[in-house]
Amino acid sequence: MQIVRTIVWVLILFAILTFSFFNWESVEVTLWDNLVLETRIPALVIIAFVLGLAPMWLYHRSVKWSLDRRIRSLENSVKSNALSKRHEPAPTSPASAPAAAAVGNPGDKPVSAGDTLTPTGGDDGEK
Repeated sequence: MQIVRTIVWVLILFAILTFSFFNWESVEVTLWDNLVLETRIPALVIIAFVLGLAPMWLYHRSVKWSLDRRIRSLENSVKSNALSKRHEPAPTSPASAPAAAAVGNPGDKPVSAGDTLTPTGGDDGEK
């Protein structure tokens, strides 16, 4: 994208230089009734171009700065929200708290047939 911008600026510069070469004449510009400015045509064109470009360029830069700040703010809030969810402990409900306390150490009581994950009468031949 920067190459396109550079090409456009070079073309504008070439156009201004060509215009200046063929129109290098003095002109009188009346600013007010008693104030007359004698200058060259290319100077008037360049000054008019800069005066027309500067306000829109400043407006563009201010809007871009504002939008960049908003994007950074949103990205930071998403990042902090994701990090806070990663470090957040697992939620415990009141109903699961007594069950977790009742489990205790797995070696405390022997395993019976009803406690296993396999159905009764499985592969071990018992029915």
